[in-house]
Amino acid sequence: METTLPILSFSVAAAASAAAVLPKIKARVELSRAKHRSLAGHSKMSRRVAKLLPFYEFEGDDYFACDGAPANIAAQRKDGFFRLAKLYAERYPRGRAMTKEAAEKISDLRFTETYRVPFQFSRLVREHLGTSTFMESSSGVTVTDVDGNTSYDLTGSYGVNIFGNDFYKECIEGAEKRAHALGPVLGPYHPSILENVTRLRQISGLDEVSFHMSGTEAVMQAVRLARYHTRRSHLVRFAGAYHGWWGDVQPGVGNPIPAHETYTLAEMSEKTLHVLRTRKDIACVLVNPLQGLHPNGNAPGDSSLVDSSRGGNFDRAGYTEWLKKLRDVCTERGIVLIFDEVFVGFRLAAGGAQEYFGVKADMVTYGKSLAGGLPVGVVCGKKELMRRFNDDRPADICFARGTFNSHPYVMTAMDEFLSRLASPNFRAIYDGLDATWNGRAQKLNQMMTDAGLPVRFANFSSIWTVKYDTPSRYNWMLQYYLRAEGLSLSWVGTGRLIFSLNYTDADFGEVADRFVRAAERMKADGFWWHDGVLTNKQIKRQILKEMLAKRFGR
Repeated sequence: METTLPILSFSVAAAASAAAVLPKIKARVELSRAKHRSLAGHSKMSRRVAKLLPFYEFEGDDYFACDGAPANIAAQRKDGFFRLAKLYAERYPRGRAMTKEAAEKISDLRFTETYRVPFQFSRLVREHLGTSTFMESSSGVTVTDVDGNTSYDLTGSYGVNIFGNDFYKECIEGAEKRAHALGPVLGPYHPSILENVTRLRQISGLDEVSFHMSGTEAVMQAVRLARYHTRRSHLVRFAGAYHGWWGDVQPGVGNPIPAHETYTLAEMSEKTLHVLRTRKDIACVLVNPLQGLHPNGNAPGDSSLVDSSRGGNFDRAGYTEWLKKLRDVCTERGIVLIFDEVFVGFRLAAGGAQEYFGVKADMVTYGKSLAGGLPVGVVCGKKELMRRFNDDRPADICFARGTFNSHPYVMTAMDEFLSRLASPNFRAIYDGLDATWNGRAQKLNQMMTDAGLPVRFANFSSIWTVKYDTPSRYNWMLQYYLRAEGLSLSWVGTGRLIFSLNYTDADFGEVADRFVRAAERMKADGFWWHDGVLTNKQIKRQILKEMLAKRFGR
């Protein structure tokens, strides 16, 4: 009996310990299963992989034949490359000189110039296909650089330019006149702020407003407030989504500080909904509606265009269903649902993504276009979530301020923007908007098909991405043929085209013709040569072999 009691006590303790541990293991497994299987869903793994990737570059004949192309095709490509280089040197002398000078002192510019194309090809591109970063003027849907070259603007100023550059010029001009008497007096409010708050509450359908200096800052404050009021630690973001450059929302590659209180889960996943229903540490869920174009995929850029597997397809009904499920789970579990509309706000509908998808968020962040083209960030939220302090605990606060919050020029520019947006005549711009841009995408896709070109387009209203349907390691070259045809792109190349809504059918027709010409010239120069055997999987295996050979010195 004496021997049995210790054994029994040990068995009971072991069972109790197992009973305590097993639920934690189960929750951890469920969390892991809810992550997207790609590196975009595993931030720690992506950091480790990034450290292992060696640098190497192609030189000589390998540069134009890394896909196994025969010598005559490699020579054809080389001729085409240096023909473009000669054109660029003649067309952008002043702009290239200014860009080179600026890059020596502006680290952002060195970064964008280096990461325009896959790193294996970058040096030769920088040396010979350097572009002009400097623009002199804009008019309608075109921009003119410092060398006098006029191009159709497909950059959209990274989402700012929704209604056209002329529209925002008028907003800023009107703002300057109205704010001039007060000038840059910071701290007090300009009277226009009252009208801005009224309109923002109407647009968002939420109770209160706070102003910030950027979209990144607005998202930071929304997350801080969600954590403060829920007394929970973790935020959920979805694989591939961009919410600014601060650490908690950009885990993985590019973030030197681990984001310990961030879960990166798979979007449009029942496993994710299960995690949200069962965990008790989740304060908020961040949604960037732009991800509807490429769920769980990183923002597309030509620097990662190593083959032709880039995807993109917007399913409005499917994404709407997902957001409604997300809304229901967040309501059920007391999780704050935050729509990050810094990029898409006012582009899809006058009421933003909430109106477009018919789903209400607990908090919404805006930026970019809202201040008529001037820098700004805004948080709109429910009253109980926007409060910065606790009445019962005077030292319990959620502090946030900024020197440029509510700057008079920004506030008057915002009033100019929102006044125009409130006009029934102006709001007519949203009538049939999706049909217009979907029709344009279909037209250009058909033009590419008819011309036998391996280029296709996916769009989320006026935001587009370029896809390629023939396996190739040289798709990134298209951006340089497009620039030669007078199409202005952002530094990510063909990954994202952002059209302003003032594009007429005639304007778009000209862009479409130039797109086809650029693709035809690229094809004629042999960059889409294909042996009928090469696949995207084989390309990725070849790149892996190249990296292993470099890493192990073979």
